[in-house]
Amino acid sequence: MNIIWLGHGSFRIETGDLVLLVDPWLTGNPMLGEEQHEAAVKGATHIILTHVHFDHVVDVLSLCRKLNIPAVGQYDIMGYWNEVEKIETVGFNKGGTVDLGGATLSMVTAQHSSTFSTEDGPRTGGSEVGYMLSAEGHTIYISGDTDIMADMEWFADYYKPDIGILSAGGHFTMDMAKVAYAAKRYFNFKTLIPCHYRTFPILEQSADALAKALPDVEVIEPQVLQPIAL
Repeated sequence: MNIIWLGHGSFRIETGDLVLLVDPWLTGNPMLGEEQHEAAVKGATHIILTHVHFDHVVDVLSLCRKLNIPAVGQYDIMGYWNEVEKIETVGFNKGGTVDLGGATLSMVTAQHSSTFSTEDGPRTGGSEVGYMLSAEGHTIYISGDTDIMADMEWFADYYKPDIGILSAGGHFTMDMAKVAYAAKRYFNFKTLIPCHYRTFPILEQSADALAKALPDVEVIEPQVLQPIAL
């Protein structure tokens, strides 16, 4: 399995015959140059969406059409896209699990928001979620954009994720201190990959404090397009 950061909250996860793009943000992503876009999405089989804020959703529809692959995510927005945008979707909801053909994806709650702008004001696009991705003997908790939640206690007990991909930039999500707190209180991660940071000055710029707070966890600061092999 390879976990490859595309900057911000975007990832490419390669496992078996699957290439999963999580919240792929290409257009305007200051951490991913235009010359890197092709490599970021090459061979993708699915797009997994956590919520519809622009920095997670702006390229999803165009990529689904260009690559002829399905979007996977919360039922309401997937159903709308399937009907109106005419793309292939896999819609399910919190508590549900889908088989992607070599990996299973379980949807869990997140604490954030999921809106998009229109000329009539903000509109809701389903609800914000996170995921537990199980493949190759690993379970990865993909938090999406979220704050700490008491639900993390049962997430950890039930799914037992050994890898965490957690938003940690602060301002819009947990910061490094909160991720460290959540990891200590709720989880037993072997590997922790922070994301949704370094993109803008308003966000945290380093995971040094996170690594220092979790000496028994392998905290990996991802680098764009550099595979993390697990």
